Amino acid sequence: MLTIRLIKTGKRNNSNFRVILIEKSAAPKSGKFLEILGNYNPHNKEINLKEERIKYWLSKGAKASETVHNLLVRKEVIKGPKIKRNIRGKKKTAQDESDVTKNKDKVKEPEKEEKEEKKTDSEEK
Repeated sequence: MLTIRLIKTGKRNNSNFRVILIEKSAAPKSGKFLEILGNYNPHNKEINLKEERIKYWLSKGAKASETVHNLLVRKEVIKGPKIKRNIRGKKKTAQDESDVTKNKDKVKEPEKEEKEEKKTDSEEK
């Protein structure tokens, strides 16, 4: 399966990205991309895209990554809503929160038992 995604170029603290067409299973820095479809400079928000080629590859079944999809929507190459990314991880559900409280209760029980044992030992002396 083909995917359109970003590959990092440039120096440290001066990143630039190429928009490339690559096989999904290929490593990002392998250099085995099929075609360069544009570039993106996040520092000055400059986006240069080969819109006709991107539309061609999307019509052939290539999928865009979330970030590239949002760039294409911003440049109005494709229409539709932007994809919201959850960078910080999975949100906690009610079930996850109840599991956490159950685990806290289990951890506190042995501590209480140890304190009670210490009290009884000091009372015996």
